[in-house]
Amino acid sequence: MPAVVIVGAQWGDEGKGKIVDIFTEHADMVVRYGGGPNAGHTLVVGDEKIVVRLIPSGVLRKGVTCVLAQGMVIDPSSLVGELDDLAKRGQGAEERLIVSDRAHAILPYHVLVDGLREKGKGAIGTTKRGVGPCYEDKVARRGVPLGAFRDPARLRDLVARALESWAPTIAALGDEAPSVDEVLAKIEPARVRIVKMLRATQPLVEQAVRAGKKVVLEGAQGTLLDVDHGTYPFVTSSNPTAGGACVGAGVGPSRIDDVIGLVKAYTTRVGGGPFPTELSDDVGERIRKVGQEFGSVTGRPRRTGWLDLPAVRYAVAVNGLDGIALTKLDVLTGLDEVAVCVAYDTPSGRTTELPIDDLDTAKPVLRTFKGWKEELGAARKMDDLPPAAREYLSFIEKELACPLVLVSTGPRRAETIVLRDPFAP
Repeated sequence: MPAVVIVGAQWGDEGKGKIVDIFTEHADMVVRYGGGPNAGHTLVVGDEKIVVRLIPSGVLRKGVTCVLAQGMVIDPSSLVGELDDLAKRGQGAEERLIVSDRAHAILPYHVLVDGLREKGKGAIGTTKRGVGPCYEDKVARRGVPLGAFRDPARLRDLVARALESWAPTIAALGDEAPSVDEVLAKIEPARVRIVKMLRATQPLVEQAVRAGKKVVLEGAQGTLLDVDHGTYPFVTSSNPTAGGACVGAGVGPSRIDDVIGLVKAYTTRVGGGPFPTELSDDVGERIRKVGQEFGSVTGRPRRTGWLDLPAVRYAVAVNGLDGIALTKLDVLTGLDEVAVCVAYDTPSGRTTELPIDDLDTAKPVLRTFKGWKEELGAARKMDDLPPAAREYLSFIEKELACPLVLVSTGPRRAETIVLRDPFAP
């Protein structure tokens, strides 16, 4: 049985929550392998909208084991708050959530530093959730693994060491670092609960894969935000790509059977950074309103633009995508014309490759298509779509040389055309 990686193929916000929820209908385990509470995944069940930031999107499927792997950074208070919110909605998950004791803790001083930096000249538009500073501590070997929550004395020592390093930075940014006691007191209620969920998750995931269980490895953010492959420095602090799934979950590449990339029918971006196809006109505003393009974590309006095929083609290559799940096709309904970027004009000439270093000045070369007026939510197969929408999808599939496995035509589970389900019986 397969292990399937699901990744974002753009700048995040591609609709991973819904697609992971759909593909975990037949799954045994879903694993978040990287990132932290800076990524919100939205699930719509009936008339209820649920946003999860740390807990895997498969949480609504009863019987599915949910794992937060060692590649993640986890805010203890945010995690228990999320669990409590789910429980209030009748979606209790604490008994089937397993948290890696090697994942690192986002602590109050990380959040403080993140917020202070975003007030300065070097702001890049982070969610101010402390993710970047936590990864800094991890790489600098002064982080706090969640396993330390089992030993209060060790936890105190690690927090003290980290605060000693951060205090001058916080002072330089115009604030005062919290004391060790303040940090420990703030996280104590969450610490007591999280200790009960801690395990070594790498052997658990490996055993599930070896036993033929159906395992989803759920990414956060998107390929173009990857710290190594994205539009640096306007990137996240981790590797949301398929390769990051192997590292973050501890699964060898040969264990991965399928890699599915999520592509929105248009493009969005949050925060700063280059965005060649950005629309600053009424069309861009319309897409934002119809698509409800506001950050699920921050509430900030997302920047919107046409679908960028060279950028997605780059993601196909970087991730080795086996298929594409295209989302939010319905948002384009009602436009007289829709367009896609097929190339860029750069100082070096026209190119169909992604010019990472020239994106600031690259001019998109657009191909336009006739729009459609028909509502798409009732479509359950490709032939149910209007001809103009089918032409749009056919062109995308051909240009990317990667097959569509799913087309989402609305936010609800049923508003989906599934062409290939990797877990279907």
